[in-house]
Amino acid sequence: MAASARRYLADLNGTPCREGLYARLLREVEAPLLREVLAWSDGNQSRAAEVLGIHRATLRKKLQDLGLV
Repeated sequence: MAASARRYLADLNGTPCREGLYARLLREVEAPLLREVLAWSDGNQSRAAEVLGIHRATLRKKLQDLGLV
């Protein structure tokens, strides 16, 4: 994640993109994280949500938004 932040900042050349650093890093990290936790939990969304520390409904929404279900 630190490498992604440094790459983003180096690429700015004084002109920030509309997306913003936070949104860009979140986009780069969130989908792979959710895939890994779901694989670890053998697809059990309740268990994955518990490990992530989020409500199951929140996990389901994120999975839908990211096209992972």
